[in-house]
Amino acid sequence: MKNEKNEYNPSDVGHNNGNYFGMPFRTDEAELVLVSIPWGVTASYGGGQSYGPDAIIGASVQLDFYDPVSPEQWRRGIATAPVDYSIQDMDALLRGDAKRVIKYLEEGGTIFDSSMLSTRRARVNSGSAELNEKVYEQCSEWLAKGKLVGLVGGDHSTPLGFIRAVAEKEGPIGVLHIDAHADLREAYEGFRYSHASIMYNVLKDVEQVERLVQVGIRDYCDDEVELAKSYGDRVVQFDDYLLAAERFEGTTWAEQCARIVEKLPEKVYVSFDIDGLAPELCPGTGTPVAGGLSFHQAVYLLDRVVRSGRRIVGFDVVEVAPQGEEEEWNANVGARVLFRLCGLALRSNPKGGDK
Repeated sequence: MKNEKNEYNPSDVGHNNGNYFGMPFRTDEAELVLVSIPWGVTASYGGGQSYGPDAIIGASVQLDFYDPVSPEQWRRGIATAPVDYSIQDMDALLRGDAKRVIKYLEEGGTIFDSSMLSTRRARVNSGSAELNEKVYEQCSEWLAKGKLVGLVGGDHSTPLGFIRAVAEKEGPIGVLHIDAHADLREAYEGFRYSHASIMYNVLKDVEQVERLVQVGIRDYCDDEVELAKSYGDRVVQFDDYLLAAERFEGTTWAEQCARIVEKLPEKVYVSFDIDGLAPELCPGTGTPVAGGLSFHQAVYLLDRVVRSGRRIVGFDVVEVAPQGEEEEWNANVGARVLFRLCGLALRSNPKGGDK
């Protein structure tokens, strides 16, 4: 491949050209397209998720491209879709409404105390529904062109439209959900499409998702446990503490990964919330929680998915928030998770679709 002036050298200094990893690939020639969704309206603790995609792009040019897990897969092409900055503009307009609603509720009020609060909530819900359609349409377009697609958020509400698009194209799929939270709350803080409700909405609205497998969850409520139970085998949860306790008693991570992978169907969508990792790897994320996976544990699990013969049909990396003293570190780790996911997704989808 060539860039505008010189032959592209992956071992050279990274090119700050506005593309993920500074790669020169155009969307028409790449096998994988990354879609950026700069949105963080319903963030309920820390903020800054809407700046995640740009921060990851900036950090990603510092990466080297040798990947022992998926060697040379990036050469098949990883392209960056044009960013729809109207999404970020809408985010800026609605974030103020959401923060006012959240603050009032945290102070003991209810959403029904004020018609103004109800109006603000309705604006957020309407804007979030509009976002879902934008994401669905953009991702459907790339999928229809035969592209493998990855989404970079933004908060965890952002991939709902994308999951819907993938499920419609691929038929029955499973979701491997790496996260500190179960995200099974209904209309959290009055917001139907909250970051804390993404998997509730997936189960409710995307019937082609035949199984949700949650790994690393360690901060969730009784209602979420009961909801998961109500779905029977459709929801399988691997609590972070219980996984750790097994390892303390001699079970290996390899054995645990085998159990996790066994629960997944042949086609897998990976939803990777960065706070599924230990908080020292993502201290700026909106809702960090003690515990979590190491970087290597997460990559090993994803590698086991691919080695099992399962196919990654889509993925997202969300909740990278470039804030605080560790701003660059948050984006750096997010970029490395994204690169490994790109390579593994390509590896699980042989060129030309040949299995």
